Amino acid sequence: MANFFTSSIGKKFIQSISGAFLILFLLLHGTINFFSVIDSLMGKFGVSAPDEKLFSAGDGWFQLGCDFMSTPVIDIMVPILALGFLIHIVYGIWLSVQNYIRRGGIRRYAVASKAKNDSWSAKNMFVLGIIILGCIGLHLMDFWAKMQLREFVPALGLEPENPYFLLLATFKSWWLLALYIIWFVFLWLHLVHGFWSMFQTVGWNNKKWLPRLRVIGIIVSTLIVLLFVATAINAHIEANYRTASNANTAAILANL
Repeated sequence: MANFFTSSIGKKFIQSISGAFLILFLLLHGTINFFSVIDSLMGKFGVSAPDEKLFSAGDGWFQLGCDFMSTPVIDIMVPILALGFLIHIVYGIWLSVQNYIRRGGIRRYAVASKAKNDSWSAKNMFVLGIIILGCIGLHLMDFWAKMQLREFVPALGLEPENPYFLLLATFKSWWLLALYIIWFVFLWLHLVHGFWSMFQTVGWNNKKWLPRLRVIGIIVSTLIVLLFVATAINAHIEANYRTASNANTAAILANL
């Protein structure tokens, strides 16, 4: 067993499985964020009940989604998914450094593509990963440190910020919106290649399934990124163009 995890196949297997955790984490996270867009369509953006109970009847969809993320089951599941996410990043960097040392240049860790020419994203998975990692740091400071961290560590003595407030505060500036969208594009490039490469590594690499997995990968990656892009653009519109028509947004912006 030890030889398997230190072998080339074992290393690729670990990276593939941890990549699956990344996809699940992003699907869950993106769906919860998209609830804020549904709130805007239903005229409930920024609506939070005055009480501190979970799943209050007066809460908007996004607030309810954040409440769901605070339930005991999710409190257990999210750290597990996040750990898989972290392993994927750290292990990917480690494998890339090993390849650099052994081959004299940065080569991707995935098994060789059956395509005649590898895509740009396939050849630059390490670079994409580093860019995405840097943006994750920004995202953690903008959201996680001001919400989940305060819930996980009560000793900090800080109340979690209103999720609508964080959306508006982050995406009100056009340049920060643009920065996030660029990040989402890099994320899409990383996921498109990583999705089918993940299945290829575990053996689904025959001529029948590989083309299908490429298409499925594009669909899943596009869906994930569109969820995040829609959330960011909607928050920017709420912060800059709907203040007059949405009293809840105006009240939140007054605290910025």
